[in-house]
Amino acid sequence: MKKIILTLMISILPLLLPSQAGAEQAANQLREDSAVLVFASMPTTDLTQDINLYIEEAAEIEFPQLLQESATRLQPLARTAANFGFSHSAYWVSLKLHNPKTTDAALMIRQDYPLIDYVDFWDQDLAGVWRATSTGDRRVFDARAVGVRDFLFPVTVPANSDKTVYFRFKSDGPMNIGLSIADTGHTLSRVSGEQLLFGAYYGGFLVLVIYNLILFLAVKDRAYIYYMVYVVSYGLYMSVHNGFAFQYIWPNSPWLANQSLLLLLGVSLLFGLKFSRVVCSTQHWVPRTDRIAVVLQVVTATLLLVTPFLGYQDLIFAYSLLTVLVCFCILLLGSLVLLRGSVPARYFMVAWATLLVSVLIYMFKQFGFLPHNFVTQNSFQMGSLLEMVLLSLALSARVNEMQKLGYSDALTALANRRHFDEVLPREIDKAKRTKKPLSLIVIDIDNFKAVNDDHGHTSGDEVIEELGRILRKHVRRPTLACRYGGEEFAVLVPNTGMEQAGVLAERLRCLVKASPIKGLHVTISLGVACCTEDALDSPSALFEAADTALYQAKHEGKDRVCFYQLPELARRTDEAQPATS
Repeated sequence: MKKIILTLMISILPLLLPSQAGAEQAANQLREDSAVLVFASMPTTDLTQDINLYIEEAAEIEFPQLLQESATRLQPLARTAANFGFSHSAYWVSLKLHNPKTTDAALMIRQDYPLIDYVDFWDQDLAGVWRATSTGDRRVFDARAVGVRDFLFPVTVPANSDKTVYFRFKSDGPMNIGLSIADTGHTLSRVSGEQLLFGAYYGGFLVLVIYNLILFLAVKDRAYIYYMVYVVSYGLYMSVHNGFAFQYIWPNSPWLANQSLLLLLGVSLLFGLKFSRVVCSTQHWVPRTDRIAVVLQVVTATLLLVTPFLGYQDLIFAYSLLTVLVCFCILLLGSLVLLRGSVPARYFMVAWATLLVSVLIYMFKQFGFLPHNFVTQNSFQMGSLLEMVLLSLALSARVNEMQKLGYSDALTALANRRHFDEVLPREIDKAKRTKKPLSLIVIDIDNFKAVNDDHGHTSGDEVIEELGRILRKHVRRPTLACRYGGEEFAVLVPNTGMEQAGVLAERLRCLVKASPIKGLHVTISLGVACCTEDALDSPSALFEAADTALYQAKHEGKDRVCFYQLPELARRTDEAQPATS
């Protein structure tokens, strides 16, 4: 009995359960019958997972043939993203839309990557007649159904009905299919919002150009020229990349719409490399590595010359490789210069590291390793604007460094005479306005000629360098210490009377005397003078007074501090010479 029941169950079970082939057929039928639910006032919806795809690799087919064979050719997309990198193939896409509502749905399908050469779209009207729209950036801009930078295709799905639409994509560049759907109001509102953001983006570029143009007119540093050419070419490159250049600058020139992308990229690489070499002073800091940058400049210039005569797809790989090499070279140059202590290189490195990350994200998207979305599509431009701001800071740091070098003494790192001569008149004018004293200490190294003659000029430089170190350490702002020339120094002490300045002078004298340099016992002589409302109120008078006190200290035996007294005060106290501490 048990055997009979078991035999019956084995016989009936295949009838109750569908076969594997039947299950697969049912699943495929379900996927084929699946449709995107649409309705009026529909928000933006991504269509990537709803498309059916056929890749036309060799023999070209026409739309009527595809329509007849759509059930066998078009298959559901078997991947999470519809970006396929560089390909010679054409890509056919179908979308089934279902409107279950009682009102018609006026919608727009959007393809959000504007650099596809040929985009063809087929839609049926109410009479069942197929209408074709042919556009793409290899066709004039007016061929677009809606005059915006992306491709927009109006579609009306009647109430309680289905509609299937078809696309064909073909491009020499990367194939990024980014379809979405929304009602007309939502789509135009989103496009307007994006236009506003892009306006702010390009406005930022324009502000940087104008700001640095003004700085160039003031500073006359050639690095600003390289920077501005780099910013302008890069900004135009991004306008091509985003579709705005084709929309507003050359809408009737598809050739420029395609070749300008590579031309502007080449100019950006060329002047970006040139700017990097100048702002980081690589020829001075890293001359050997700088030669590599020169070679890359020559390669970039050569590639630029041949760009108008070669096809887009023949050049894109060369430009992609060159972009990676140039970025790597620039980062190497910046790193080496940074290790040598360059202040501009700090901003420079952060700027290029930011851009490199955004470039890598975009390149991985172009070759199909990352999905095509808002972040990957716009990472290049977000990183580029931040990079431009940081590079502007690097330029400012370069100017500050150049000014510092122009106003500082190379041996002691103190301010030099040029800086002293500019500051002294300002401080005297300030003392007059505020009616506060201003003191000046003039310092001279005793017997310095004997140090040079007996121990050599190297020892003399070490003595000067050590005195500079002492002054840097013990003279604090707003007091200004300068190397006036040779072995003579000057210390400008604002808001300070002669007695307080004398305390500082005496401390400096003791510090120098207590700091032997390689066995040499060095001393200094110091002269102090003070500017008041009605005395020594000119730069020459104040310096001559302090210098007179210095020579009195020398005359009285050196290694001492002397104060300058006005002649009237000296006569009243019966002192013919400045007092000695």
